[in-house]
Amino acid sequence: MAHEQDSSQKPRNQKDFSRTHDDQYGDVFIVSGDDVARDQGASTSQPDDPTVVTLGSVDTVTIGEALEATALSLGDKPVDRKDAAAIQAAENRATGEFKTQPGGLAAAAQAAAATNERTVMEEGKVTIADILTDASEKLPGDKVVTSEDAEAVVGAELKNSPEMKTTPGGVADSMSAGARLNQQL
Repeated sequence: MAHEQDSSQKPRNQKDFSRTHDDQYGDVFIVSGDDVARDQGASTSQPDDPTVVTLGSVDTVTIGEALEATALSLGDKPVDRKDAAAIQAAENRATGEFKTQPGGLAAAAQAAAATNERTVMEEGKVTIADILTDASEKLPGDKVVTSEDAEAVVGAELKNSPEMKTTPGGVADSMSAGARLNQQL
């Protein structure tokens, strides 16, 4: 596997992301750092070493982390209706509530998609990164991604896609990658 990391220095309370390429799964973003370890009740191998966080001997990816990976991989893409639908499905799965949370990620994504449809200039459009950066902190609840979660998000994205395709590197892809990683455990 090829492996690259963000080399900038970050405060300890921020997540570090590493990008890994796997021949079977393609590009995968792995979240690591002391704050994730603290949140999950685990620890990293060394305090200043941004390694993959383990929970016992298990690496896990949450829905919020999968959404954050989308912000990293596809951040400059303007939000459209299929992105908004996928984000809503992900938020619903993370919180267990099947309604749009006022002020939540899904509400912001839906507003962004509507705004982007009326905006002519590309630089004036709201992007995936605008909505999904720090998604784990913005979600009122979060959980480990399962294959059922990924299927729900893929279905929402496909249902709202005129081409009946998911966006490469988008929300559905990130959720599917997270679920595959979690299933290997």
